[in-house]
Amino acid sequence: MTATEAPASATPSAKVRGEGGTGLGHRLRVIAGWIVGVLLLIVVLFAVYTQIVMQGERPYAIDAWSDDGVSITSTDQSIVMTPTGEANGDGLVFIPGAKVDPYAYMNKLSGIVADGTTVVITKPTLNLAFFDTRPLSAFTADAPDVSTWYVGGHSLGGVRACMLADDPDVSGVILFGSYCANDLSQTSLSVLSLGSQYDGLSTPEKIADAAPMLPADATFVQIDGANHASFGDYGVQPGDGEATASSDEVRAEITAQVGAFLG
Repeated sequence: MTATEAPASATPSAKVRGEGGTGLGHRLRVIAGWIVGVLLLIVVLFAVYTQIVMQGERPYAIDAWSDDGVSITSTDQSIVMTPTGEANGDGLVFIPGAKVDPYAYMNKLSGIVADGTTVVITKPTLNLAFFDTRPLSAFTADAPDVSTWYVGGHSLGGVRACMLADDPDVSGVILFGSYCANDLSQTSLSVLSLGSQYDGLSTPEKIADAAPMLPADATFVQIDGANHASFGDYGVQPGDGEATASSDEVRAEITAQVGAFLG
């Protein structure tokens, strides 16, 4: 081999090295594409999941809409229920349970409204209260005539309500089948906790275990014969106990207990 031939033999090796680098880059791009695709699929599936809600039962919603003592207005962010008679100045911002149709609570809350209390049922972001970062004022603004505000909710909506209780406009908390995850025990808030005898999710034991998170003078009431889903009208909920009390009986008890609490 001559001296002039030696460099030619190095050329194929350089080409092979170049092709190897190109192959690695291609593989990395393929992997990155798969990762992005999987992430997009997860986002899409989650979005679909949040839109599959436990629908309110139509007959009960119609009862609320047709109640002469209640006026109902639906906005993009809430359902505003106001008394047609004399208002007492109290208002309740009520947060639905996870993936429960907000309209499913209208009938159970309509008795409170007919007695004079304004209720604003929120429409949570993605139907999950924990993803709703809007302040309480976003909902109280829908009822400017209210002078005393309470915040409450059902199930995980109640947990979120406790988190909003530090708002200076809040005078108290009303929980339906729920309990607080943050400590309110040292606050001066008035608190009503309504539980149910056959609740298979927010069981009486769980509510009792979380009681130290509430002020010492909090009021606890257990509704006999009710279950977790009894606080709304949306059918059977997986994991729940079996209710023996009728929807009308539970509604009457909610109306009486909240009315007594508000005074």
